[in-house]
Amino acid sequence: MNNTETIRWQQDTDGIVVLTFDDPNQSANTMTTNYFSSMNTVLDRLEAEVNSITGVILTSAKKTFFAGGDLNDLATAGPGDAQKFTDFANGLKAQLRRLETLDRPVVAAINGAALGGGLEIALAAHHRIAVDHRATTVGLPEVTLGLLPGAGGIVRTVRLLGIQKALTALLLQGQRHGATRAAELGLIDDLVTTVDDLLPAAKAWIHAHPDAQQPWDAKKYRIPGGTPADPAFAANLPALPAHLRKQLRGAPLAAPRAILAAAVEGSQVDFDTASLIETRYFVSLATDQISSNMIKANFFDLARINSGESRPDGIDPVPVTKVGILGAGMMGAGIAYVSAQAGIDVVIKDVTLEAAERGKAYAESVEAKRLATGRTDEVTSQALLARIRPTDDPTDFAGVDFVIEAVFEDPVLKQAVFQEIQDVVDPEAVLASNTSTLPISDLAEEIKKQDKFVGVHFFSPVEKMPLIEIVRGQNTSDETLARAFDYARQIRKTPIVVNDARGFFTTRVIIAFFNEAIGAVAEGVDPATIEQAALQVGYPAGPLQLIDELTARLVRKIRLETRAATEAAGKTWTPHHSEAVIDKLVEQFTRLGRSAGAGFYDYDANGVRTGLWPGLRTEFAKSEVTIPFVDLQERMLFAEAIETVRCFDEGVLTSVADANVGSLLGIGYPTWTGGVVQYINGYAGGPAGFVARAHELAARYGDHLLPPPSLEAVAAAGGILE
Repeated sequence: MNNTETIRWQQDTDGIVVLTFDDPNQSANTMTTNYFSSMNTVLDRLEAEVNSITGVILTSAKKTFFAGGDLNDLATAGPGDAQKFTDFANGLKAQLRRLETLDRPVVAAINGAALGGGLEIALAAHHRIAVDHRATTVGLPEVTLGLLPGAGGIVRTVRLLGIQKALTALLLQGQRHGATRAAELGLIDDLVTTVDDLLPAAKAWIHAHPDAQQPWDAKKYRIPGGTPADPAFAANLPALPAHLRKQLRGAPLAAPRAILAAAVEGSQVDFDTASLIETRYFVSLATDQISSNMIKANFFDLARINSGESRPDGIDPVPVTKVGILGAGMMGAGIAYVSAQAGIDVVIKDVTLEAAERGKAYAESVEAKRLATGRTDEVTSQALLARIRPTDDPTDFAGVDFVIEAVFEDPVLKQAVFQEIQDVVDPEAVLASNTSTLPISDLAEEIKKQDKFVGVHFFSPVEKMPLIEIVRGQNTSDETLARAFDYARQIRKTPIVVNDARGFFTTRVIIAFFNEAIGAVAEGVDPATIEQAALQVGYPAGPLQLIDELTARLVRKIRLETRAATEAAGKTWTPHHSEAVIDKLVEQFTRLGRSAGAGFYDYDANGVRTGLWPGLRTEFAKSEVTIPFVDLQERMLFAEAIETVRCFDEGVLTSVADANVGSLLGIGYPTWTGGVVQYINGYAGGPAGFVARAHELAARYGDHLLPPPSLEAVAAAGGILE
């Protein structure tokens, strides 16, 4: 056996060389410079000894096959790094081309995740065998980091699957597929039951296919489904950019557009030229600020959170075994469902058994859809539903070790439902409130064990939204905070941790977004322009649409309660010019939102939006008002970012990672920004550029857009928020 730094070489008596990826410096194999050097050495030897070799197997000594590219350099790349990344990408491609044209059969034996660069390596093999296990995941998720596959992923998937299938099933949205689905798509050729079956299966295939080659190297090869040179394909080609425009809605995300261009352009030329096209698009993305933003948030910040950066140290995890849900409305029902889905027993209580059963019925409806689409099976579904027990009896909370209250935003009601069960549950049970605005410390006043009380703020719809905002009250213990964090991970959610204050972090920041949009309505800007400004800067929905979902009544209630609390604390309330619009909608026109059938939008009898309410233009729009489109967009982005800085100043936030990930996963801050803090740091000119622009916007639209003194100080020092 002869080893390089990251690849082990072993040749059996039958001439088959097994190359085992095993980077000694990392828990997962990645495309580092050490890997690059090792692969060059291995390829030199393969070519030198090819006459004694009958085949090659690529496998891994790690739990995963290969994790992909090394993101450390990419996270800080700039225009000056273009040549460096061009050389590196072309070097990787040249290596994989040497491997697949070795004139010997090559098999990838995939024992776990093969993502990004890992799948690109596997695609250079002539045959791919994977273990049929939940840990096996394949995909090219680079688009979620503002990048595209830079080691041949586009070139090979287009030639393997066809342009349309490669784009829609793999590249444009960065989907990750399990073993079975990957085999259905054609990414995996064979499945085996266990890891021990991989090498025997790979060797058997090599012996049976001594003359294997890539399909695209065959003389009569044609790309499946055709290329723009084929009239039938060309006729349908406009549907691809149209689909992409619909998906992006004007958001400034360059990666999907570059992927589409590289796929279509590369399909019309030879393999080597297509590879060069792919590299050029890759480098343009890799050296752009947007990819740096997205890598920082979606990889590094997310990893810091999920690794427990905000979890108190030195506390052993205690799995939740039985959850008690107080309130069987949409939130309570959703929490019950995700808890049962994670294997936890659930008791869901409401004032009547009928109401509680409606909460379980929600889980039944979700499971029915999953069954219909093949995402679960009958046995698994029935076991999940059996874990949910509806009740109207507080004594059924006996043995519950984690309580979540999900009733209306009324402090008296919330305290009352806790009092019903606090003496019934397990003595060490965590008592959590799902409130989105009310201070946790105030709600805890009627709780006997205030150290066990914590905020656990879910987002709707619970089964789809990945975030939980954990709120530490004044008396919340480290143990309780740790248990709330662990419960979030147990139900496969991403937890951010914030300190107590009215509205916490996410609600405060999204209200700032709403206020800026409604303020523009008050100024006379056409409401359709406001919605488009938000969509085209990357928000997942327009602010007026979102307010209708929450209801204008709730937005107004939050403002009135916040004002009352501010004035009760002896502080002065500064009105926002959005307030008059909301007050008029609620009081004069009774347009409360979608649930009431009328809000900023009109709705039909089924609750479907039919268009913006014409009265908005009659009451507020002014034809003479012209505001630059970019100003509308940046006002929304800046309002949220500035409110985030205030949250840091007040001690509500203590972690940049929590702020960035919380804004992306919880309140829909545009993905290309990398989150609220990264938007400030990555703004042209950094925080100094952000501060200068904030002063411009404040001069035009109001002092609420002035940067806080703390941010002024960072900008003056030439620093960043960290």
